[in-house]
Amino acid sequence: MAPKVEIIESCMVAPCEETPKHRLQLSNLDAFAPRDHMPTFFLYKPNNGDPNFFSVQILKKALSKVLVTFYPLAGELVFDEDGRPVVDCNTKGVLFSAASTSCTLDGFGDFRPSSTLDRLFIPSVTNPKRSCILLLFQLTFFKCGGVCLGCASHHSVIDGVTLFNFINTWSDIARGSNMIISAPPFLDCTVLRARSPPIVSFDHIEYTNCNFLEDKFGQECETTILTLSKAQLNTLKHGSHGERNLSTYKAVAVHLWSTACKARELADGQETRLYMWANARNRLKPPLSKGYLGNAVLKISTQLQVGDLVSKPFEFGIAKIDETINSVNDEYIRSLVDLWEKHKGEKEKIKGSRSYRTVDFLVVSWLSLPTYEADFGWGKPWFMGKASMKYAGQAYVMRGGPGNNGGVSIAIALESENMPRFKKMVHMPLEAKI
Repeated sequence: MAPKVEIIESCMVAPCEETPKHRLQLSNLDAFAPRDHMPTFFLYKPNNGDPNFFSVQILKKALSKVLVTFYPLAGELVFDEDGRPVVDCNTKGVLFSAASTSCTLDGFGDFRPSSTLDRLFIPSVTNPKRSCILLLFQLTFFKCGGVCLGCASHHSVIDGVTLFNFINTWSDIARGSNMIISAPPFLDCTVLRARSPPIVSFDHIEYTNCNFLEDKFGQECETTILTLSKAQLNTLKHGSHGERNLSTYKAVAVHLWSTACKARELADGQETRLYMWANARNRLKPPLSKGYLGNAVLKISTQLQVGDLVSKPFEFGIAKIDETINSVNDEYIRSLVDLWEKHKGEKEKIKGSRSYRTVDFLVVSWLSLPTYEADFGWGKPWFMGKASMKYAGQAYVMRGGPGNNGGVSIAIALESENMPRFKKMVHMPLEAKI
């Protein structure tokens, strides 16, 4: 039986000072982003020595301060006369709720992504009045004294870099830090303006292939959190005898992609595609500001026959990933921006931006994100992760929390019938697999 959570208080927190009132135009990369909220959460262990442990008043006061600098996030997502999403910087604020549960952190079990976790600890956005709010937080106090900070952030405006920049700046203020904001928000999205006339130089199949199936969102799937130890990770990155030197992401992505194909028992002649997200910030000329507020990521992919992926040397899959990642330069990104401009009135044309085939796999890297830096004054989080994963065939790769021994943590969603095989295969002796 799922534990119960009681909402104690709920209010909108607005900037504590006057901020500009205007409409903020979004970029074409924002237009490609999912029109929903991303659910994430942070867990903090009990701190019995401080009576102000996660004081609601301290957090709300700090939140009202950080919203002065990040004032667009206190606005609402609306649509202009052309049907294009924009941010109405009206200072209505972000939602902040405090809640309690009779459950303990240990009693809840594992915190793998699930509908239960999402429902209990992430603010609901099903109410139309909430759907346009850009940030919603819920602070839940456990019986044991532990705390969960749940967050729903609107993906039409906020990518992972923007989210963690905001939350970590908020935590700095709550902690009483006098540090200058390391990455103040940069609001000028015209740096990602389409060219005139638009020039689409690449296929961008990830956004234009309307033949992809869209049945994954209704497909029953199972989620789990797996770990690769430092030793297992080193084997993937360097081989059994130090014969290669790969990045963590590339090594883990190929391993997960190949293992998923085997667990799904796909035929050798079947084409399978690996999807990835690339950060555009440092690939543009000139690079985007470190604090660019908005979506600055794009979906890319590579394709192989299953037989080649699972049977050929490990480096074969790596080479395909390298080829794809290395192609993402300023011209490639500008081409994608122009693609939306060229087809912005043809929704079916870019239907593929939310479509995946059931033989494909998505691997998202959170390895470079500061996921465990949100110290509000009572220590860094014990655990951080996604609260839900809505379709099968995806994985999020991230560093472990405090005390991590050098391995990685992986949140995975896969078809229920295939997950048992995946769990067995992914932890087989890695030397034998590669």
